[in-house]
Amino acid sequence: QVQLVESGGGLVQAGGSLRLSCTASGRAVSTYTTAWFRQAPGKEREFVAAISWSGVSGGNTYYADSVKGRFTISRDNAKNTVYLQMNSLKPEDTALYYCAATSSPDTRSHYAYDYWGQGTQVTVSS
Repeated sequence: QVQLVESGGGLVQAGGSLRLSCTASGRAVSTYTTAWFRQAPGKEREFVAAISWSGVSGGNTYYADSVKGRFTISRDNAKNTVYLQMNSLKPEDTALYYCAATSSPDTRSHYAYDYWGQGTQVTVSS
């Protein structure tokens, strides 16, 4: 079992950047596919990005079309932490961002993820 704690959210102006961190405990995060999801008020939780476990070519990455080219997911195995670097932020990126982990091969459905953090708020002002 793994426990996940997110940090790094905050208020930023449009065009700015933030880096979210997801620190794991209990097990090595490199043994899971780890993803970021987000949920805005009144909307469903949506997939943002994922990185597969280390056994798959060191970790393949996957992105939602809406963030491709702006966001980058990465992992530091020594720190047992997954990051989401968010650049060129837009007001529509405003949401509560969650880190999640799964042993399932399905990377994009939130139903496939067994372990979740508490979330960190990202607010982008126009």
